[in-house]
Amino acid sequence: MKAGIVRFPGSNCDEDALQAITEFLGQPAVYLWHKDHDLQGVDLVVLPGGFSYGDYLRAGAIARFSPIMQEVVAHAARGGMVLGICNGFQIACEAGLLPGALLRNAHLQFVSAPVHLRVETIATRFTSQYHVGQIIRVPVAHGDGRYTADPDTLARLEGEGHVAFRYVDANGQATPVANPNGSLRNIAGILNERGNVLGMMPHPERALDPLLGSVDGQPLFQSILDGFLGGVAA
Repeated sequence: MKAGIVRFPGSNCDEDALQAITEFLGQPAVYLWHKDHDLQGVDLVVLPGGFSYGDYLRAGAIARFSPIMQEVVAHAARGGMVLGICNGFQIACEAGLLPGALLRNAHLQFVSAPVHLRVETIATRFTSQYHVGQIIRVPVAHGDGRYTADPDTLARLEGEGHVAFRYVDANGQATPVANPNGSLRNIAGILNERGNVLGMMPHPERALDPLLGSVDGQPLFQSILDGFLGGVAA
């Protein structure tokens, strides 16, 4: 499996994403520059966290027009896998790869803290190594993480099993207090209809080493690799 990590002006989690692929999974990975039109034959595209183009206008709104995103959208349309983390989730929504939008946090403050998530589905190439209802601990760091969508979209995401992760407390309850940004229905991560694009605000690439306080991101990256090795159908 070969991964490509897109670098936009203002990306700051690109090296973390590269290390997750090369050091944890032991797979090849390359950086993809935002002005390029070549995905270099990658199987997985990672849209990393950061503040692409300074988050001017709206988080992810300018990055969506980068030349590389034309290739990323085409890659996803062919069934290729795309993982959007934090700012990458925002970009994926702006580019139409995922429904909805990420708005300013409800309390209008940047939040940087570990949060608890509940795994809502394992029938995907991103979550097969978890179990349904598993409570994991993963950090967040964002100012525009409030997931919002119209009622019909929310109902479809829920009804078709496309909510991947939900903010919960340590006991697994999706309470307002456990929600760090005011996301509707405590949604922390969603999948597209085909299941080959995942967007999530928390940072699994920062939860791979006990020294960082959690290894709960490991199953996500292992799930991706196992999917390429034939463990889970797309």
